[in-house]
Amino acid sequence: MKTGYILHRFSFKVFLIFAFYLIFASCFQPLSVYALSVTDDLGRSVTLGGPAKRVIALYGAFNELVLALDAGHCLAARTAADGDLPELSGLPVIGTHMRPNPELIVARQPDVILQLAGRQEAQAQTDALLALGFNVLTFAMDSFGDVFHVTETLGILLDRAEQAGSLIRDWKSRLAALRSASAGRRPVRVFYEARYPNLLAAGGKGIVQDVIVAAGGENVVREPKKLVRYSEEALIEADPEVYIIQQGPMNPAAAPPQERPHYKTLTAVRAGRVIYVEEKRFARPGPHAVTAAEELARRLRIVMEKAALPPGAPRP
Repeated sequence: MKTGYILHRFSFKVFLIFAFYLIFASCFQPLSVYALSVTDDLGRSVTLGGPAKRVIALYGAFNELVLALDAGHCLAARTAADGDLPELSGLPVIGTHMRPNPELIVARQPDVILQLAGRQEAQAQTDALLALGFNVLTFAMDSFGDVFHVTETLGILLDRAEQAGSLIRDWKSRLAALRSASAGRRPVRVFYEARYPNLLAAGGKGIVQDVIVAAGGENVVREPKKLVRYSEEALIEADPEVYIIQQGPMNPAAAPPQERPHYKTLTAVRAGRVIYVEEKRFARPGPHAVTAAEELARRLRIVMEKAALPPGAPRP
């Protein structure tokens, strides 16, 4: 009888221990399932107890990627430059992308702030936000690979991993189709004008470079910078087959090349191979970059079908 009583008490204690274990495990299970950690391009890690609910992006392309992930409801504010996006027009403004107002950001209490790498002017603001205790993630956006990486990271951060994967697979498939279409063809030599006068060109680094290459082109400006100051003498020497002019805030009212001194002698201008593109879609590394490459590929094929100048033809 006494032995049975002891066994009964022992079994009851085991039951209690097991019950407490289940309760303890269930209390902490959400943290193990939903806690997430991401690391930015500077090696800075941010750990959250769950998906970010309030995000402020200090670069417009990040906002566009968040919208592409169907997570626009997570955006807590915007910069003054992003009012042209209908989905963001009603959000509070926290200043410019270069000079965000810390007090306005504090008022919005973001879980995460997204910053673009490589902007020295914004580093002081980033340091100030870090000093205030905010989570700041900084990413480069210089290539299609960077766009894929940031999209994947935002998918983790916003609990949109499936949507991010779908977008990336679609973009990669379309870029592969472009490569296949241009395989075996000689690249078209192009010049991309970012600003005129005081000529500024897209260099061999940045999303414009990737768009040109994906479209079957070759940038005549090889210097590994996003933007390169380029002399008219160097342009005449390079003599591109196609002249691309971006239109937007950086280049709002550029005179047509055929009306500029010395530009009339360029092969591209003489042959009428001048293409105008929208700055926001071609120079911003966001979800529209692959579409920009597809558009440029189509337009390069069209203009290159124009009658070529005979070899050695005199220049006017």
